[in-house]
Amino acid sequence: MRSGIHRILILACALGYLASSVFSQSVQDPYEGPRKRMVREIIQDARMTASYTGKENLDESVLETLRTVPRHLFVPDNLKGRAYQNRPLPIGYGQTISQPYIVALMTDLLELKASDRVLEIGTGSAYQAAVLAKLAARVYTLEIIPELAKSAGQRLADLGYDTVTVLQKDGYYGLAGEAPFDAILVTAAATHLPPPLVEQLKPGGRMVIPVGGPFMTQELIRLRKNQDGSISTEYLLPVAFVPLTGGH
Repeated sequence: MRSGIHRILILACALGYLASSVFSQSVQDPYEGPRKRMVREIIQDARMTASYTGKENLDESVLETLRTVPRHLFVPDNLKGRAYQNRPLPIGYGQTISQPYIVALMTDLLELKASDRVLEIGTGSAYQAAVLAKLAARVYTLEIIPELAKSAGQRLADLGYDTVTVLQKDGYYGLAGEAPFDAILVTAAATHLPPPLVEQLKPGGRMVIPVGGPFMTQELIRLRKNQDGSISTEYLLPVAFVPLTGGH
């Protein structure tokens, strides 16, 4: 009798494990596969553009971050099915969420450390800010369009990104009250390097910014502020971004 009860208990445990496994598979993130495919495409793009950027391989910490940040929660509902395509998507108000490869490349070029404080210009839907938050200690992000700033702040709060501060401001002038920054990322094209942003960069800091006029060829630039305050620039890749707007 005891042996029969023992077999029943073993069978019950086996069935319980099977049910748990089936349940786990049924609640698995349906976007996990598309995110992984997106990152594979990013890796391919990095190799294809290495002659411009000098980077055949992006940092694994950046790639792993893009495998986990839920891009589908940063695009309009009607575009969720396209969220993991390696392309920019419209988010309203004439703005876009950047192509994932460009997000990965610009993040990689910042060479972030876990202790870094970062300033982002052009919050948009806050996807880039969410990526930065996984790699740096503190992120300040400025958005000039009030509606986008409000929705981005709420979205980040809802998702638990509590190390990101969203402010509705003209990003050209930066955020002097929180300067200096270890890194600055600009997600809209400026016609020139904004002097306030250069000023707010720490010695040893890096800034990544697209420079060029609207509807013209733009160049992705990485700027380094040397310890003596001098500036070094690298021209990396032809790009196309929405223009940096504001009172400047």
